[in-house]
Amino acid sequence: MMTRYYKVADHVFSVSGHDDMFRLMGNYEPFVCSDTPTAPPVFQLTVEAGEAVGFEEELRQDDEGQQIGCGHNAEGQPVFEYIWANKTAGWLVCSDQYTKGRLVTTGDYQKLAVDNALMVLFALATANQDTVLFHAAIVSWQGQGYMFLGKSGTGKSTHARLWLKYIEGSELVNDDNPVVRTYADGHATVFGSPWSGKTPCYRNISYPLAGIVLLSQAPYNKIHPLRGLQAYAALVPSISGKRWDASIADGLHHTENALATNIPCWHLECLPDKEAARVCHGEMRNEK
Repeated sequence: MMTRYYKVADHVFSVSGHDDMFRLMGNYEPFVCSDTPTAPPVFQLTVEAGEAVGFEEELRQDDEGQQIGCGHNAEGQPVFEYIWANKTAGWLVCSDQYTKGRLVTTGDYQKLAVDNALMVLFALATANQDTVLFHAAIVSWQGQGYMFLGKSGTGKSTHARLWLKYIEGSELVNDDNPVVRTYADGHATVFGSPWSGKTPCYRNISYPLAGIVLLSQAPYNKIHPLRGLQAYAALVPSISGKRWDASIADGLHHTENALATNIPCWHLECLPDKEAARVCHGEMRNEK
């Protein structure tokens, strides 16, 4: 077994496992810590092969063909089961505060199991540290970050690509799972992460978050601002977290409220065309 340390959004975590596992983790290389951290990591994950983990399932989610079962084992520890193509990839057994996790893998879809375990632990261990893991696409422009939200299939990645094609100077930061941190003075920073969905974009970079856009498909291009409760409601479905756990829900609410209060939000009804990018960019540019 060997241990490596990674830093994402200024949060350090550790992963312990065998050499062959780390060969699957190329997307984490930009986030490797060059020196062993002196402060304790926000969480520690140990990965090992083993027998099936028994647990009582309380909830099952289906996310684009992947199923995740959530529950508790006989000791009361949270357990997550990861299933892909009707095969279990592994079981993640967590400590009560999500500071430690043990991932038991089956040999099927090992990378999927490791990625999902790390995303879950990261989202839950940092929920009370003004940090949220989004399901969103992020682009940068003139030193600031702009985030696109929406249901799966809405066109987040498509809209980001339209910016890259038609908005000079824009760059892709992350295409699926960026991290956002809020601060006491009201500003927020968006970070790249090792998790980026179908588009490989694993960049260890960060930008001040300047705007958030909720996308929906329409036969026209029209944008309008979201404020207060509307902005808050637009954010919630795109943020990962175990909302049936009261302490985590409280942490997520605090961050969501800070974002809805301090970061400009819009709703863009749009076509997948050049004009959509122009309309969106023009509105955000005016906000600056």
